[in-house]
Parts: sequence; structure tokens; C-alpha cells
Amino acid sequence: MNRFVKRYLVDAMSGMAQGLFASLLTGTIVKTLGQQLQKLGEFALFDFLVSAGNFASEAHVVGAAMAVGIGFAMGVPALVLFSLAAVGSAANVTGGAGGPLAVLFIAIIAAEAGNLVSKKTKVDILVTPLVTILTGALFTLLTAKFIGKAASSLGNLIVWATNLRPFLMGMIISLITGLALTLPISSAAICAAFGLTGLAGGAAVAGCCAQMVGFAVMSFRENKVSGLIAQGLGTSMLQMPNIIKNPKIWIPPTLAGLITGPIATCIFKMEMNGAAVSSGMGTCGFVGQIGVITGWFNPSQIALEHGAQAISPSFFHWLGLLAVCFILPGILSWLFALILRKIGWIKEGDLTLPE
Repeated sequence: MNRFVKRYLVDAMSGMAQGLFASLLTGTIVKTLGQQLQKLGEFALFDFLVSAGNFASEAHVVGAAMAVGIGFAMGVPALVLFSLAAVGSAANVTGGAGGPLAVLFIAIIAAEAGNLVSKKTKVDILVTPLVTILTGALFTLLTAKFIGKAASSLGNLIVWATNLRPFLMGMIISLITGLALTLPISSAAICAAFGLTGLAGGAAVAGCCAQMVGFAVMSFRENKVSGLIAQGLGTSMLQMPNIIKNPKIWIPPTLAGLITGPIATCIFKMEMNGAAVSSGMGTCGFVGQIGVITGWFNPSQIALEHGAQAISPSFFHWLGLLAVCFILPGILSWLFALILRKIGWIKEGDLTLPE
């Protein structure tokens, strides 16, 4: 893989996604749990959960967590890493709704600037933080607002287009995010960068679930329970070595996603109104499903800006969540894989996970 692609797209985006999980995503889940428990009565523990969730999901905290995650994934020296907290905070707040993309861009530049001077002088403890922070601050002032607006506008366009053409956009979004999830890039970071919520977020969840559940089910005969768990609750990226050897194994879960995407948007009208990062997580730790459920009760700020409202989920909402995320992708991928096995496109051992 090209070094540039690996460092700035694969590693940096993965680090950004982990920073989002450790702040915004966790904070939103904790806050929603506390808010729902508060309905049972007034207890200090429930109030504490809401406060803790608020602390973790504040924009400056989220920005700092993303930037530190990016720096850690890039392997920067300690002083650069610590200094990136200030850079990420500034970039995310200034970038507004499109803050995550601004953080990704600016944190990478600041990290590389800090790398250039790290341990090059006898006063490294002053020079490295100064260069990292000042570089980050300069690019924040010059670009963060514009990057944020561009990302937000594109995200708004995708959400608008999905509401206008749910069938076509359901297929497209499901396909793209699903493929991104299995490729060594971060679908979660992509969804977060463009603020994919609502029906668009639901389609993204569908596509990611199709890949994870699809590969887990269709490879069960080769990988048994351990493979089911590793791919279904971990990542379908584990199949990349096998996809390189035989790309045809990618057909069943991809076709499943093309079907479940529009089913999510047109039939069940499944919306993902939690933290946008959840849209690109699929069934990994059930984060995608938690995001959908969280969005029912406590829509994220981006989702609110897109017109979302809190709802009391009906049986149909729960049925849609189960069907789109688990039942349909498993059945469809298994059927498509069975056909491809019959015609010899998939052979025994093609889906066996490497040791």
C-alpha cells in the first residue's frame, strides 16, 4: 500500500474514529442512558450519568480526542501528541458541524510540523509544542471554518438527496459505506466527517451490517463460531486477504447491502440519529444499533439540525432494526454465497480466515 495512503487515510482516519468512540460516542450513550433512567425517579447516579455524558461529548473534548487519536495512530513523539489536544479542540469548535474533517486535515499538518522539529533542539520541551500548536492554530484560523462548511454542506446534500430519492440513495450509500467498512479505511470516520444521520445514516448502517453479518454467516462453515463473532462483532476487514485472492467472495454481502439499503430507507424508514460516527460502524460492538436506539430517544446535534425529533419507538421500528441489521443480511448473503458455491465462483477454503 502506498505510504501516503496508509499514513494519512488508513492510520489517521482510524485514529480519528477511535477518538470519536472514546468521547462523543461513549458520552452520547452514557447521557442517553442517564436521561432514560431519570424517568424512573430522581437519583444522584442518573444525574451523574447525564453530566458525565455531557462532559465527554462537548465539542472541544471531542476535538482533542480525535486529534490525539490521529497523532497516536501516526506514531508521533509524545510532545507532539500532547500538543495535538489543543489543536484538535480549536479545529473542531471552529469547524462547526463539519469539525471532524477539519480536525483530520489540520491535526495531520500540525503533527507533521511537530515531527520536523521534535528532538532537534536542546529546548525540545518548548520548541516542539510551540511549533505543533502554532501550526495547528494558523491552519485552524485559515481553513477550519471553510473545511467545516464544505463537509457540512456535502453532508446536508447527501441527507437531502436521500430524503428526496430514498431508493436510489439508499442503494448508493449502503454500497459505498459497506465497501469502505471492509476496506482498510474508516467508514466510521467518513460518516462522522460528513455528519450522515437520518435516512442516510440508516442506509449507511444497513450497508455496514450487510458486510459484517454477511461475511460472518456465509463463512460459518469455514470459520465456525469464532469467525462468526470475529467478523459479526469485530470487522469484516478480516476477509481482505481472502478478497485479494478471490474478489468474487465480496459479491454476496455487497449484493445484500444493495438490497437492505433501500429496504431501510423505503420500507422501514430506519433513521440513524445518534452520533454520526455510529452510521459507519455496522454491528461492531453493536455500535450501529446503539446509535439508532440512542437517536430515537436523544437525537444528536447534527441530527437535530437535519430535522430529527425524539420518538417513542414502535414494534415496527424494532422489527426494522432487527431485519435490516441482522436477519436480512444474514439470509441474503448466505443465499448468494450458496449460488456462487454451486457455480464454482467460491470454493472450499476461500473464506477461511488467516491464522
